[in-house]
Amino acid sequence: LIDMYVKCRSIEHVCQAFNKLIVRDVDTWNAIIVGCTQHGYNVEALNLFERMHCESVMPNEVTFTCVLNACACLSFLEHGKQIHAHVIKCEFESDSFVGCSLVDMYGKCGRIESARQVFDKISKKDVVSWNAMLAGYAHYKLAGEALTLFWRMEQECVKPDGVTFVSVLKACSCSAALEQGKQVHACISQSGLDSD
Repeated sequence: LIDMYVKCRSIEHVCQAFNKLIVRDVDTWNAIIVGCTQHGYNVEALNLFERMHCESVMPNEVTFTCVLNACACLSFLEHGKQIHAHVIKCEFESDSFVGCSLVDMYGKCGRIESARQVFDKISKKDVVSWNAMLAGYAHYKLAGEALTLFWRMEQECVKPDGVTFVSVLKACSCSAALEQGKQVHACISQSGLDSD
């Protein structure tokens, strides 16, 4: 029922149905928190996370990913830092999904150094993790850092995708990095993404 109301974007009905439940496990909490964040009700998602904590329900990686995304969307750095402390306590910091959400949150809240510290702790970095860090560098016009990370990504045999190239080229366009931009364009051509 909660999932149906979420898909219909009826947050009032979602909350009514949720409040009538006698037993609420992590999956039930996640259903409503995910629904809130997917439809832009980020403050509500954070309030639900607080209630979840007060009811002593242990969050999981889905919970953390969603509430960190809410913090990123709202630029709520202090909330994000508190949630990060909770992530560490629950030993989810090296999880790639949670780690990527932390990188994104810190990047969007203007703490690119913290984003990099978290990125370096992610044990199994996938292209999404690399892209989150690259996007942060590009957003803050840190071309040198973005290019260094991009070349490291290549060295570690992580295949870049379209999002990767957009971030790196954005970083190059923000500085006098014309030569590096040409090198990145050559990589794009080699990957077959130049028609995109």
